[in-house]
Amino acid sequence: MFALVGVVILLIMVFGGFALTGGALGPVFHAIPHEMLIIGGAAVGAIVTGNSMHQLKALGGALKRVFKGARHNKQDHVDAIILTTRLMKILRTEGPVALESHVNDPKSSSLFAEFPRLLANTALANLICDTLTLIVVSSGTLEVHAVEDVMDNAMKTHFHELHEPQHALQTLADALPALGIVAAVLGVVKTMGSIDEPPAILGGMIGSALVGTFLGVLLAYGIVAPMAGRLKQINGEDEQIFHAVKQVVIASLHGWPQPLVVESARSGLGHSFRPGLSELLDAMRGR
Repeated sequence: MFALVGVVILLIMVFGGFALTGGALGPVFHAIPHEMLIIGGAAVGAIVTGNSMHQLKALGGALKRVFKGARHNKQDHVDAIILTTRLMKILRTEGPVALESHVNDPKSSSLFAEFPRLLANTALANLICDTLTLIVVSSGTLEVHAVEDVMDNAMKTHFHELHEPQHALQTLADALPALGIVAAVLGVVKTMGSIDEPPAILGGMIGSALVGTFLGVLLAYGIVAPMAGRLKQINGEDEQIFHAVKQVVIASLHGWPQPLVVESARSGLGHSFRPGLSELLDAMRGR
């Protein structure tokens, strides 16, 4: 939502400031559709050329997240710690057989059913279930550092894919000023082909060409680059719930007391998603 507000403020201040200083918006608005056809078309072509269909779909989803914000809220982080703690408690008190039914088919698990928002995050559910399945089939023979390495590798792969749309947006932001110059050069070429026209007409044509440069720079540094930066922030926020789950699993395998397990996961969360320790312990008792 704030991203949309920022774009509106940007457009009002740029075009409003131009108008207040005596600039005529008519010629600018007249040139924008033609210049945007060149710049926007070139930008779309470059994105399609440089990305696979999978990455293009991911980019579309990422653009939605720029305006919607992080996928999980504070309660989801609390629930992730509670869910993983309860699963590890089942493993410790009831054994691998009791845990197996939950992690082999989480969609049929009564425990996972209590946390539908977490189950809907396929990557997160897979991290939990795949790790615990590995522990179940190994019958407790795995070393803790080996489990941690496996989780780190899975998270690294997921985070890499998560950040690909952000890199694509940043690459586009870097290219847009040059694409604006392309549009401007074509406008100058068009103007030179009409060099015998009166100065007033030539001035309008040159002005239209310069709008291309203006749009390329405005789109790059006013819209696309900030969107890439915002997406990077959102990705960082979305990663925290994975780290919390990992911390619960590893700390539990080390045999730490449950309050210490919970605190190790809680303390790693950013302030926007971090519950108080008492709040978290009360929520666990409530479950």
